[in-house]
Amino acid sequence: MDAQVTGIKIGSFDQFSDVGSPKISGAAAYTEPSQTYRITGSGSNIWFGVDSFAFLSKKMNGDFIIQTRIKFIDEGKELHRKTGLMIRQSTAVNSPVVACTVHGDGLTSLQYRLKAGEDMKEIKFTITGPDVLQLEKKGNTYTMSVAHFGEKYQVEKLENADLGADLLAGLFVCSHNRNTSEEVEFSNTRIFYTVPDDLVPYKNYLGSLLEVMDVTTGHREILAGAEGSWQAPNWTPDGKTLIYNADGKLYNFDLGTRQSSVLNTGFANKNNNDHVLTFDGKQIGISHHAEENKGQSTVYTLPVTGGTPKKITELSPSYLHGWSPDNQFLIYTAERNGDYDIYKISKDGGKEIQLTNTKGLDDGSEYSPDGKYIYFCSTRTGTMQVWRMTPDGKNQTQLTFDELNNWFPHVSPDNKWLVFVTFPKEVPADQHPFYKRVYIRLMPINGGDIKVIGYLYGGQGTMNVPSWSPDSKKIAFVSNGTFNK
Repeated sequence: MDAQVTGIKIGSFDQFSDVGSPKISGAAAYTEPSQTYRITGSGSNIWFGVDSFAFLSKKMNGDFIIQTRIKFIDEGKELHRKTGLMIRQSTAVNSPVVACTVHGDGLTSLQYRLKAGEDMKEIKFTITGPDVLQLEKKGNTYTMSVAHFGEKYQVEKLENADLGADLLAGLFVCSHNRNTSEEVEFSNTRIFYTVPDDLVPYKNYLGSLLEVMDVTTGHREILAGAEGSWQAPNWTPDGKTLIYNADGKLYNFDLGTRQSSVLNTGFANKNNNDHVLTFDGKQIGISHHAEENKGQSTVYTLPVTGGTPKKITELSPSYLHGWSPDNQFLIYTAERNGDYDIYKISKDGGKEIQLTNTKGLDDGSEYSPDGKYIYFCSTRTGTMQVWRMTPDGKNQTQLTFDELNNWFPHVSPDNKWLVFVTFPKEVPADQHPFYKRVYIRLMPINGGDIKVIGYLYGGQGTMNVPSWSPDSKKIAFVSNGTFNK
C-alpha cells in the first residue's frame, strides 16, 4: 500500500504519494510569494522492477509539458539520491514510467519502464548536474530537455512509449536509502497542455500566464492568468502597471492590486500586440487594424490615461515598435512595395522616413535610452538576428550570430542589456508563431556572450514590446498553455 494524500491542492498539483511505502514518510509544501515547492522524500530506489520514493503529482492526459528548476537543499547522504520530473501510469510500485532524473552525483538520464514490473532502462546525457528540467509528452513520444541555467537545452527523445491515456505527472524525490530522507526545492514549475494539432492560429488560442522574471536569477513569478490570449506586456516607467492587449483591447494590470482594467482607446478596438509607451510614460502608441485602411495595422497615439487616438501613419500595414527618447519620433515596421522595412515618422504624422532597405524582413525596432542607436532584428543573413543602427539608418551592424532565430530586442533602461525571444531553427526565420518552445535570452548591449534566462512555451505575444522594469532588474512577459483542463 502507498500512503497517499489526494484531493488537497498543493500549488498546481492535487496528490502526494509515498510510492512503495518508504520507511520514512515524505512531505510536500507550496510557498507563496516565491511560488516554490519543497518535497522531502525517502525510498530505497527507482530502478529495477519496484519503486520507492515521494511523488507530488497531477492527473493528466493527452499532450502536455512539465517544467521545473531543482535545487538539493543540502549535501546529501547518498551519491545516488535522485530527483526530477516523472510521468507514470499509476502509483503502483511497478508502474510503467518515464522520468527526467538527476542524481546527487550529477548523473542525468531519461529513465523508463514500459511494462509493469520490468527493470528500468535509461538514456544517459553528457551533461552533469543540470538544474533546469523539462519533460514533454506528445502522443507516444517523450522528450527530455535539461540545462544548466544560462545554457541551451540538451535533448533526448524516447519514442513508441505507450503508457496509456490517464497518467500522473509531477515532481519526485528519492533518497536511495530507506533510512534517510532528502529535501529538494522546485521553482519555476509549470504543468500545462500544449497546442492541439487542429488548432487554427489567430482563431483559437491557448491560455496565458502574465509573468515577471528576475533577469539575474531567472526566477519567475506568475501574476495572473487567463483562458484566452493575453499578449505583450509593457511596464510603465513608474513601475506600478503592466499594459497588455487581449481581444483587440488594451488593459492596465495594477501590480499592487493584481487587477486588470480596460484602457480607454476610443474607437480603436482591434489593437494588436504592437503598443509602446513613450520614455516619460505619458503617451502610448498603438497599432489598430483600421477599417479605413482595409483592416490593416495603422499607428495611432493617445494619452496613457486613455482618450481618442490620433492617427499617425496614413499608409498600412504599419506595426509600431518604438519611440525616440525625446518623444518626437515613432519607429515601426511597414510593408511597402512587397518588402518589410523599418520606418521613422514624426509624432505629428506626415511623411515617413525609410531607415532600412535590404531584402528580407526587418522588424522589432527600438531606440536605446540615450538615443544613440536603434536596435532591430533582420533576416538579411538567412536567420533572424539582432542588429543595430544609428537613428538615421546608417552603420547597420549585426550583433548576434547563431543558428537560432532572435526576435524583438529590448534595451534595459540602464542601457546595459538586451533581452530578446529566441525561436528554434525549425521555425522559418521570418515567422514568430504562437506556442513554440522558445528561450528568453540576455546579452550585453554591445554584443557578446548570450545567456538563456527563460525557458518557456510561447512565442507570438510573449515579449513583442519593451517590457523591462524601470530598475532594469526584471522583465514582464507572457507564457502559454492550457493550465486548468
